[in-house]
Amino acid sequence: MVTAWKGLKVTMGHVFQASKKRLPGGVADDNYFKQQEGLVTIQYPREKIPVPETGRYQLHVEIDDCIVCDLCAKICPVDCIEIDAIKAVEDIGITSDGTKKRLHAARFDIDMAKCMYCGLCTTVCPTECIIMTDTYDKSVTEVPALTYKFSEMTPEEVAEKKRMLEESRKPKPDTTS
Repeated sequence: MVTAWKGLKVTMGHVFQASKKRLPGGVADDNYFKQQEGLVTIQYPREKIPVPETGRYQLHVEIDDCIVCDLCAKICPVDCIEIDAIKAVEDIGITSDGTKKRLHAARFDIDMAKCMYCGLCTTVCPTECIIMTDTYDKSVTEVPALTYKFSEMTPEEVAEKKRMLEESRKPKPDTTS
């Protein structure tokens, strides 16, 4: 009987605290550890916990700034980044930091189902075109939808660029005779 009363006392304490609501806050808030009373349930998706600046969430690639150096794919410990490059035969422009682009990104896919959110790919990128965003909820119903495709080239454009590269590699006929 004594244990039932103790359990009822704890339950009633929680019932009365339910009238006080704690505001969701991040660890950086001054009163984060001082708030000891009130409910802490977050009514997701209407309410969200503040995202820390140093959080590592979804990857995003600014493909216009990518020089297709393949460093991100090489350093990835779980091989979730797949890149196919085609050497350019014409001038394809420069990135926002002034680096000249010499390769076309025929394919730039990131499989977020494999990603372990380590952030290594973002640290080795020389043009800083791959970043981790503050978006943490990318719910999907099928796993293949977690493969993000950042290349903007169509299969026809890829075939054309490969054909142009092959033509440029063919030896020119000697016309000096």
